[in-house]
Amino acid sequence: QEQVVESGGGLVQPGGSLRLSCSTSRRIFGGVTTMGWYRQAPGKERELVARIVNGRDRNYADSVKGRFTISKAISKNSLYLQMSSLKPEDTATYICSMNSPWGSLWGQGVQVIVSS
Repeated sequence: QEQVVESGGGLVQPGGSLRLSCSTSRRIFGGVTTMGWYRQAPGKERELVARIVNGRDRNYADSVKGRFTISKAISKNSLYLQMSSLKPEDTATYICSMNSPWGSLWGQGVQVIVSS
């Protein structure tokens, strides 16, 4: 069955690190033109955190530049988000999105809580 599955969330102290993973099928991954991570915090709208466009160009929200790194592993049909120097403001549900000219797929989301 074709799906998008995320993992790697958790509770960390400020300054800590987490690595999020998003895996899908070979067929879906091969057709994706834009893939990325969004997040939604309580009381806030969903926002784009980072994405890879056309399998090459990366961009980030200003709030995470220098702290987060987005990457992919073609052999594993997976997208990653390495998060370092985490702040309480990063607390949110993180959702993986994979997009093609034919539509978009979204993961179920994973919780990231940054608290001392």
